[in-house]
Amino acid sequence: MTRTRHASAVQRIDVSLGARSYPVHIGPGARDLLAPLVRDLGARRAAVVTARPVDEAPDPGVPALRLPLADGEDNKTLATVERLCDAFAGHGLTRADVVVSCGGGTTTDTVGLAAALYHRGVPVIHLPTTLLAQVDASVGGKTAVNLAHGKNLVGAYWQPAAVLCDTDYLRTLPEREWRNGYGEIARCHFIGAGDLRGLPVTGQIAASVRLKASVVAADERDTGLRHILNYGHTLGHALERATGYALRHGECVAIGTVFAGRLAGALGRIGPDRVAEHEEVVRAYGLPAALPPDVDTAALIPLMRLDKKATRGLGFVLDGPDGVELVRDVPEDDVARTLAGMPRTGRP
Repeated sequence: MTRTRHASAVQRIDVSLGARSYPVHIGPGARDLLAPLVRDLGARRAAVVTARPVDEAPDPGVPALRLPLADGEDNKTLATVERLCDAFAGHGLTRADVVVSCGGGTTTDTVGLAAALYHRGVPVIHLPTTLLAQVDASVGGKTAVNLAHGKNLVGAYWQPAAVLCDTDYLRTLPEREWRNGYGEIARCHFIGAGDLRGLPVTGQIAASVRLKASVVAADERDTGLRHILNYGHTLGHALERATGYALRHGECVAIGTVFAGRLAGALGRIGPDRVAEHEEVVRAYGLPAALPPDVDTAALIPLMRLDKKATRGLGFVLDGPDGVELVRDVPEDDVARTLAGMPRTGRP
């Protein structure tokens, strides 16, 4: 397929935030839009931070510093942000220039935070290269790194200038990375995207981005509606910590989605059929729906208390008669019983 044909297959979804609005381009060859976007920004130089081979980094069309950064939670730290900002300064990057991220969700989060902090904010363009980053991490302006105490505890809101979801990047993804992305797509089933199981992957990405764009436009700073995007994430983030990140983010979100359905059922918010639908959808994407056999459920509750939504007791985004919403002060006994009732991998 030629690049010209690619360009015609790329679709655009706008995140409408007034002066901070930006486009998300989705489809094969979307990376070809990078140089025109950089030119439109008026940037004279760029820093391209890439988790892919440096010699394969996208061309921003201006003199560029190319910096390697391995994807993975181990690199999602303040030390990495400091190293990136120091490199930006050494390259003479100014507030009028641009930072480009090219990688998965951890790269997007980390580079986004570095761009937010350097000179108190320089434009950033994201080229997410994994399914998870394309459907979720690259859109919405949430940037963050981890601390020893928890995931995404240090961050800032910094909307990108554009997002280029080039689906050609997905061709080389290993099977587990596909599952990682499908964890975020599966949870979209329950927060307003509808059933995406029969769509081609580009349609699944577009539907997920369209939903997120509408939510972010209505609640950029996570004061209300945007909480729904964290469906399945409270237990998901705790599982990541409890397993030392041996389970991938999307896998943990999938298990967290099954748990959210069961907890909503235990609290009388939804009926048995809707509870069962959670596990059915998760399994349909080839995702895990059970807790790992070696995870201590008692240890998960204190980890869930570290969730940023848990300002008062335990808080979960749950389905209910009026749709999905943040439920605060969920009784710990109900949470413990629901965890104890979760299926276990490797158990009959």
